[in-house]
Amino acid sequence: MDSGNKTAIELLEDLRARRMTATELLEQTIQRAEYVAETYNPFSVKLYDRAREAAAKADELLAQGLGGPLCGLPITIKESQWLAGVPLTSGSRTEKDVIPQETSAAIQRLEEAGAVIFAKTTCPEYCLTGTTSSELFGTTTNPWNRERTCGGSSGGAGVAVATGAGTLSLGGDGGGSIRIPAAFCGIVGFKPSYQAVPREPCNPSWSTIVSYGPMARTVADARLMYSVIAANNDEHAYVDSLNAHALQPISLAGQKVIISEDLGLAPIDDDVRMTFRRIIAQLKEAGAEVIYDHPHLPSSVIAWATSAMYDTWSFQKEKDAPLAGLEQGTLDSMTFGASITEDEFNAAEDHREAIHGAYQAMFERNNCTTFITPTLGVEAFKHSLRHPKYVGSTRISYPWLDWASFMYDANLTGMPACAIPMGLGDEGLPLSIQIQGPRGTDATVLNIAEQLEKVIGWDNSPKDSAAEPKADTDPDEFNEDEGKGIINQMKRARARLSQLRGTVTK
Repeated sequence: MDSGNKTAIELLEDLRARRMTATELLEQTIQRAEYVAETYNPFSVKLYDRAREAAAKADELLAQGLGGPLCGLPITIKESQWLAGVPLTSGSRTEKDVIPQETSAAIQRLEEAGAVIFAKTTCPEYCLTGTTSSELFGTTTNPWNRERTCGGSSGGAGVAVATGAGTLSLGGDGGGSIRIPAAFCGIVGFKPSYQAVPREPCNPSWSTIVSYGPMARTVADARLMYSVIAANNDEHAYVDSLNAHALQPISLAGQKVIISEDLGLAPIDDDVRMTFRRIIAQLKEAGAEVIYDHPHLPSSVIAWATSAMYDTWSFQKEKDAPLAGLEQGTLDSMTFGASITEDEFNAAEDHREAIHGAYQAMFERNNCTTFITPTLGVEAFKHSLRHPKYVGSTRISYPWLDWASFMYDANLTGMPACAIPMGLGDEGLPLSIQIQGPRGTDATVLNIAEQLEKVIGWDNSPKDSAAEPKADTDPDEFNEDEGKGIINQMKRARARLSQLRGTVTK
């Protein structure tokens, strides 16, 4: 039996019914993965022998009618995630000799549920960018067009799922790193509420903004993976809420949703805007009550970058030679992190409370807990660029005139956010819509996302552009901001850090 276009849930049904064995499914997946690896480069480490042992054990359990909810299902995890005895480079040549002796709690949960990990997926150096290219692993390309970026930093994960090299992958999201590649690759990416998924042991950096979460081709598959890695805690009963929603799924009819196509500030291409409006019209036709509003905030990119890069440098500086061997883009980020004062960092951290308060006020004044926006304002751009040259009529000047404005608030507030495909843009590449809610409303966000997925009717079969390569007619113009380093531009924005204190105290 060919696993072909099947979802994770369908494959698990086949395994339990013994229509195929876990070993057979793994070998089919490996065969597909080898082709995908040659064509798109999404894998950093192949774990085929380890996976074969796990598949054999899964077959023993399945033959007895035993095994966890993912028993025998081949999956991938991100390069930066800890798996005992397996290299952990985080995409950096400087970390190529690191081999952790412990496994992340989320990955341990996956293996206890019977998942078969057959590879780790590529990421940029230290997961610092929204594209996936590194001197260690090379460039990972988009399965819709190999000349375009797959997004990042969980880019390899997005490509693996989109191309059918495993139906599920564990991503990590500290600033859109699940949702960006999900958007560009035409799949589902779910960033859970902060601390809904236990991560430790893990790399210490970005500990207050990162969430591990599922990447899949359907919301139902993402929910399944999330149900395995999530855990109830003192704040929220995440697993209990998922179980309750399974018994009483949400209908769009009569459902109140808050809509914003640009947050009042985000640059956005016309095709994204028009596609988003078409989906919202379909949402209304399905009976949803649509409310147009947004948090009325300035861009969060400065607060996010200040908190993230200060934190990154605070750990990197403890190494014996903290800047030796790093790629230029990473050096720029580290230098910026080193230049931030403690007062500036504290101002950015304080501003996180202002962001949280603005979202809380928005939800309260509308008596609603669902907020829908585009995921990104642009289709995947050429992977030779650090960022798109234009979004709409706005010229992007990295880093403060930003192309990913819809990403940061969910990380800074800890809110859940789910990206799902909403159609194709003018260049034939995926566009994406994002569903968010207050922290702890993960089950509701997934429920709304699944209902919206049905309205959209996206073809979630594996994608592969290799048979008919698409040529870009746009010249490979190097962005004028590239190659100059980002430090001077960052310094020009330093004065705005002090404004964050004013925003908090108003």
